[in-house]
Amino acid sequence: MSALAHVPIGSGQSASPPPAARSGRYRLLPYLLLLPGAAWLVLFFAVPLVQLAAASLYDPTGSISTGYVLTWAFDNYPTALRAYWPQFARSFLYAGIALVLALLMGYPLAYAIAQKAGRWKNLLLVCVIAPMFTSFLVRTLAWKTILSDNGWLVGLLRDVHLLGPDGRLLATPIAVVLGLTYNFLPFLVLPLYASLERLDYRLLEASSDLYASPLKTFRRVTLPLSMPGLIAGTLLFFIPATGDYINAELLGTPNEYMIGNVIDSAFLVRLDYPQGAALSFLLMSTILAVVFVYLRRAGTEEVL
Repeated sequence: MSALAHVPIGSGQSASPPPAARSGRYRLLPYLLLLPGAAWLVLFFAVPLVQLAAASLYDPTGSISTGYVLTWAFDNYPTALRAYWPQFARSFLYAGIALVLALLMGYPLAYAIAQKAGRWKNLLLVCVIAPMFTSFLVRTLAWKTILSDNGWLVGLLRDVHLLGPDGRLLATPIAVVLGLTYNFLPFLVLPLYASLERLDYRLLEASSDLYASPLKTFRRVTLPLSMPGLIAGTLLFFIPATGDYINAELLGTPNEYMIGNVIDSAFLVRLDYPQGAALSFLLMSTILAVVFVYLRRAGTEEVL
């Protein structure tokens, strides 16, 4: 008989844990891995959100000097909406127009990079991403220069009689929409590219072999297969564009202000925390409702 058979258990040989203990430990492992991220979300998202909700119900007659009291003033919501519904509607209008322009430019661009660029694919992707390495503020100020009354673009449009002698682009709704389109375009192009890049080109060839026109191939094959990227890209574009205020601040006038400008002024200029918090929650809830309806209509099986 081997000598190992006579070694007692307590002589330095540790017994392995039973299978039940190991399986219980492995069941807890995913939750332990989620714990840092969950703690981060609770600390920096859930807690500030609760504080913002409480601020939206403060007594509107309070102030920074006298202090605010939580009086459950739900009237802050209809009051804020009645006062600033034009800016509220303007935010969704500008973001919607900018989204349509971005789709008209971004979809062909993403398709060309994914299916036709060949060895130039990486270079074109860098060209799409490169503006993101520059500050959002700097990019918007660059558009202020491009659209200025003495800039080359306005001069060209005047020369071809698309603008009158006193016509201008800066400080108009056109400038704000152009700024939104440019600044958030990469958020639309990149998900579209990722979806179109996985597209099997043989399916397009099969559609052509079955005598489908290019338009019908796009409508019946390319567009449905690219829907996950299209849905994700439109959401990534529309949500931040709706809440943006930098483009309206730098490229427009108070007549073009969006709801983000009003919220910024309420918190930082007028120090009206109840109104600013109420407008923030109204904007957030409206965007969530729009996104929910959009996803229900478009389908969400492969968006993520």
